[in-house]
Amino acid sequence: MSPPPSRTLDPKAAIWLAALLLAIIAPFIVSAYNLNLIGRFLALSLTGMGLVLLWGEGGVLSLGQGVFFGLGGYVLAMHLKMADLGQGELPDFMTWSGVTKLPVWWAIFRSPVTAMLGILIVPTAFAVLFSWLMFRRRIGGTYFALITQALGLAFATLLISQQGLTGGFNGLTDYHTLFGLNLNLPSTTRALYWLTLLLVVLAYFGLRWLLASRFGTMLRAARDGSNRIRFLGYDPGPYKVVAFSVAAMLTGVSGALFTLHAGVISPALVGVVPSIEMVIWVAIGGRYSVLGAIAGTLIVNFAKDKISTALPELWLYALGGLFILAVTALPNGLAGFFGSDRWKRPALDETLARWRARKAVS
Repeated sequence: MSPPPSRTLDPKAAIWLAALLLAIIAPFIVSAYNLNLIGRFLALSLTGMGLVLLWGEGGVLSLGQGVFFGLGGYVLAMHLKMADLGQGELPDFMTWSGVTKLPVWWAIFRSPVTAMLGILIVPTAFAVLFSWLMFRRRIGGTYFALITQALGLAFATLLISQQGLTGGFNGLTDYHTLFGLNLNLPSTTRALYWLTLLLVVLAYFGLRWLLASRFGTMLRAARDGSNRIRFLGYDPGPYKVVAFSVAAMLTGVSGALFTLHAGVISPALVGVVPSIEMVIWVAIGGRYSVLGAIAGTLIVNFAKDKISTALPELWLYALGGLFILAVTALPNGLAGFFGSDRWKRPALDETLARWRARKAVS
């Protein structure tokens, strides 16, 4: 009798497993500054993963993801500002601006439970309404990208103009506690880092499951040929709405986590330029790969930190060069370079085959 075949660990899986183990023990082997950077960039990778779902798998390019990043960040920051205040007290910038009464939409998020729910609900609800209005009119392509870019510009302008309600250009900062825990303690910093890492891992497996489901197939089919699947009796609009909303939810959580790590949320983080940078992270990492989006986000942001610190005026040129390289030489990003073609399935052909089988049975 022949011996059972030996099972060996796939080299790529081994590399990612080793990277995950290093990430878990990072608080014990890196400095506090670098740990904070890793936490920030892991939080940003949630935005990148959402763009893989929306742009890579759905074919919908959004240049306004900063809006949802800002909604999640500001919802949490409003709670954090009020957590340090006594009953009846107002945030410092409201007092300076002559505001005498706490706005209702601020008071809603005084409760930590409401604030946590708001991080998920506010960006998602706004995304559902916006995308439904867009996709029911079959707006897509360049027009959709430009509309979302204008939305990001309008949102940042609104935040800057309402100094007494949003903190204006400076945004919201100077908060110290979450659920009664001091955010400045090393133990809290480590716990926050591990929480961020856990959410990134859960989001990764959640998206893998979603993209492998029938929903993922239909989303790719809508990307490859919306008119053809309409002819087959499927409406691509709801699939795009769900993809846009899930991406917005992930981006909102990303904004909230980044706010905790960075200690600030401001209009400079939610406007047009940050939204375009988010797309560049994914383009460099690979817009068809969830792991590629994580890697691209980490690589680009670490490069930004190092290059902008040493040569501030050089960073934008370096970022532009990376984007040009990704578009011309690596159209599928770093993931494509390393042979990650998991999601290049002929989704439209698969949908056509299912439709023909259904017709044959009927």
